[in-house]
Amino acid sequence: MITLTLLHPLQPVPVQSWTFKSEPRIRIGRSTNNEVVLYSAVVSRHHVEIRRAGQEWELINLGANGTYIDGKRVTKTLAVDGMIMRLASSGPKILIKIESETPVEEKETDLERISALLESQKSKSRRDAKDTLIS
Repeated sequence: MITLTLLHPLQPVPVQSWTFKSEPRIRIGRSTNNEVVLYSAVVSRHHVEIRRAGQEWELINLGANGTYIDGKRVTKTLAVDGMIMRLASSGPKILIKIESETPVEEKETDLERISALLESQKSKSRRDAKDTLIS
């Protein structure tokens, strides 16, 4: 799941958020056929695309005025949880939040399985060591 949050231009406070759960591609720009529509003179009709790449997300600039991460213009980069992208050097800022696709319950079940596996490995090691001492 990925959440995009438009930040206030003068303060790091949210103005609007969009959450996407299963979309393979999210387009941002002025055109109404984008998933995220932003009305700003410096934003291109199709400014940036965020595309799923396996378990990660790629950010691809499509805009004439560029897309910036940490003040550096990028053409293509991996999206990182907590990163802020800026559309054009003076345009809107968007916070990117990426959440794991695995639900918490499944993570806990996985941890339980791993713990059980480690415990059985430990028990097996003890038995093997005991058998070696007896032999």
